[in-house]
Amino acid sequence: MNYPNGKKHSATNKEHHLVKKQSFSNRGMTLEEDINVTNQVLHQQNKCVVHKKPTPVQIVKVDYPKRSAAVIKEAYFKQASTTDYNGVYRGRYIDFEAKETKNKTAFPLTNFHAHQIEHMREVVAHGGISFVIIRFQPHNRTFFLPAMKLFAYWERQYKGGRKSIPYQDIVEHGIEMPTGYPVIVNYLSVIDQLFFRMEE
Repeated sequence: MNYPNGKKHSATNKEHHLVKKQSFSNRGMTLEEDINVTNQVLHQQNKCVVHKKPTPVQIVKVDYPKRSAAVIKEAYFKQASTTDYNGVYRGRYIDFEAKETKNKTAFPLTNFHAHQIEHMREVVAHGGISFVIIRFQPHNRTFFLPAMKLFAYWERQYKGGRKSIPYQDIVEHGIEMPTGYPVIVNYLSVIDQLFFRMEE
């Protein structure tokens, strides 16, 4: 069976485990791929239900070179996308964006769109947990940055401030997430620390 992205679904649990193990050993994977594998593992462990949001697309033109195959020739995004992932953890709605950069000294705010920031504001206003996972490729470091901290930098750029977040600021105000196996990007441990420790 094929998913819409063309990737094949593993037929057995054993094969699926082998795919995950092989994927983790490939450190050339993107942040998105690492999070997708993480979410699969967390779902299998019954820890949470988190999925990547599909991007709504309007298909305009399709060619059929063979009866058994269709090729999309023209398509458009139906609407601006919000964030990358959403789901439920410990009874709370979570919603987050995943970004990576090759920049060594700062994270450009141009990686975000105004409608994404507005969406995250709405999630926070309604009691949801919203955050950004940022990977600095040159440093091989991945950080969890709560949305509330991101908002301050976003607003600052419109008041004469810089249009990026300095790397050192993210080191100071974010929480680094070490990679592991089978949970590659352990964002749940950070959520526990920031949002549930006071409640326990």
